[in-house]
Amino acid sequence: MQRHLISAADLTRDDAVLILDTAEEMARVADRPIKKLPTLRGRTVVNLFFEDSTRTRISFEAAEKRLSADVINFSAKGSSVSKGESLKDTAQTLEAMGVDAVVIRHGASGAPYRLATSGWIDAAVINAGDGTHQHPTQALLDAFTMRRRLVGRDAGLGRDLAGKRVTLVGDVLHSRVARSNVDLLHTLGAEVTLVAPPTLIPVGVESWPCEVSYDLDSTLPKCDAVMMLRVQRERMNAAFFPTEREYSRRYGLDGERMARLPEHAIVMHPGPMVRGMEITAEVADSDRCTVVEQVANGVSIRMAVLYLLLGGNEPAAAPIRTEEK
Repeated sequence: MQRHLISAADLTRDDAVLILDTAEEMARVADRPIKKLPTLRGRTVVNLFFEDSTRTRISFEAAEKRLSADVINFSAKGSSVSKGESLKDTAQTLEAMGVDAVVIRHGASGAPYRLATSGWIDAAVINAGDGTHQHPTQALLDAFTMRRRLVGRDAGLGRDLAGKRVTLVGDVLHSRVARSNVDLLHTLGAEVTLVAPPTLIPVGVESWPCEVSYDLDSTLPKCDAVMMLRVQRERMNAAFFPTEREYSRRYGLDGERMARLPEHAIVMHPGPMVRGMEITAEVADSDRCTVVEQVANGVSIRMAVLYLLLGGNEPAAAPIRTEEK
């Protein structure tokens, strides 16, 4: 494992499989009466969030506390950032406090990379989402969910997603989740197809390791997993499609479309969901939808990442010592 986790593209196949296998070990902790490991006792982790977040921030905080780390939550609102303080000054303040890791979410693409390579701070940096660029732990938890559902919990240990076909549908243009998933799923051997209106496909997508289609109905019968992406209106400065109704008719997933999926196929969504637009309530609440699983798996994945970056590089199969009370 490298010192930082900035992009899913930085992970090799062995790195990714090690994280997924370690997450399986961490998931077992959640089944115990006392959900604690002493691995990061004495380490300080700062959650540095410049953008609003619910799932990611709480997931990281839960992961850090289950590993016994000291946690500091930093929100840009109500801090000196709202007075104009720069990222550099914020980083140097954290460095003076002696933090060991920084989990950063920022609206500017490249901010976590800048923090990791600038020399402002001597701490591990984990990207929790930067602009429209990357969200590596989301891609890891998505791959973890796919491996558990499509390969099996125990059968999946040590294995990747070779041969699995995954379709990402929706606002690819503004989605850091889509970019991260394309990179990671390709590394793990999966075949990825992007489906979206032409206006929501990024320029230069032909260089991405994936296929592109504008017809959702033709791709559904051939995929093992379909991931619906939220239309990110907060990042849009123009009209990218005629109406919500038109978008939903062409690219929304309803019960009729879900019936076209193979029996074993799963429906995924990184959240938050806009019910009635990209996904109907019928689909979101079905047994095939893994949204709640993805949230639970996110804690295990983030525990694994923190453990490997700060705790040690022992193989995932090695027994993890726990405190008995």
